[in-house]
Amino acid sequence: MIALLQRVSEARVDIAGETVGHIGAGLLVLVCAEPEDTEAVGQKLLSKILKLRIFADEAGKMNRSVQDVGGGLLIVSQFTLAADTSGGNRPGFTGAAPPALGEALYDRFVALARAQHPQVATGRFGADMQVYLVNDGPVTIPMRMH
Repeated sequence: MIALLQRVSEARVDIAGETVGHIGAGLLVLVCAEPEDTEAVGQKLLSKILKLRIFADEAGKMNRSVQDVGGGLLIVSQFTLAADTSGGNRPGFTGAAPPALGEALYDRFVALARAQHPQVATGRFGADMQVYLVNDGPVTIPMRMH
């Protein structure tokens, strides 16, 4: 699975002018399943995300996790993270899981997150979403788990 984490002061997802997911301070997690991914890979990625120390402690050092600071998670599916830009000018997306598998893995990832973290909001798989965020830092961390 591929994820792009953005530490945010706030973030939201709108679909057709309606806000479907919103958090205050926390992490915007853009996530993409790959064809070989499993639920176990999603759990491994989630565990890493929840423990990643990218929030400031009292001394201003990145030494706290989203769980330590009580931050929210806004989880948004984004198959374009698997873009292949090696040839030509149009990216290819064959590195992303097929839609049915991608949706099943995304849904399971969200369910695992809700079971392990108190504040989880989401976008909607496959929807045309507008994502708004205030990147705090900015801190943006790419991750890939196999």
